[in-house]
Amino acid sequence: MTDPFVEQRNGGYYVAGTRVSLDSVVYMFRKGHSPTEIQQDYEALSLPQVYRAIAFYLENRELVDRNLEEKIEQVKANTVPLKEANPQMWARLEQARQEMRAKE
Repeated sequence: MTDPFVEQRNGGYYVAGTRVSLDSVVYMFRKGHSPTEIQQDYEALSLPQVYRAIAFYLENRELVDRNLEEKIEQVKANTVPLKEANPQMWARLEQARQEMRAKE
């Protein structure tokens, strides 16, 4: 993969010359945000950089989607549910939920 606008580093893709991940741009694009809206959320990016990142995604959709799925799987594999990690906190949250439901 050689692209002057997107670079691969630290196991992910980034808009070249920035700390903004391609993932961030892609998630917003998938949710229907316009390039202008994406640029407003990521002020470190120029509008042309956003367009180039989207173009890279569209040209390499399979590669980028696979990378995103792998990251999601890694997070799932390394995440301990709160119920197991902190049973006391889980119990307090459950109690608060029940109290909120009772008030409705």
